[in-house]
Amino acid sequence: MSNIAKIIEVVASSREGWEDAVRTAVREASRTVRGITGVDVQDWTARVEDGELVNYKVNVKIAFGIEGEAGDEGGTGDREEDRRDSSGKKGRKGRQNR
Repeated sequence: MSNIAKIIEVVASSREGWEDAVRTAVREASRTVRGITGVDVQDWTARVEDGELVNYKVNVKIAFGIEGEAGDEGGTGDREEDRRDSSGKKGRKGRQNR
């Protein structure tokens, strides 16, 4: 397994609070990113109306492992689901150059 992580930056918001905004960021990112290992809150802000906090926003960095080479648990991207194009047809999409 790889010891290398990739980091993406995500912005999310919530009417409930900052913690809920962080959960939203991770939940939404996990819909398209596999293997999330951590989250680092970079910034948090809020919108104020009539002296009350009404919308909580967070800017987070989300870490996930990079899939490894052949022989590693992550594979090479050669799995059938990685080779399907956007229409779901099998193809060479996602194959690494060798």
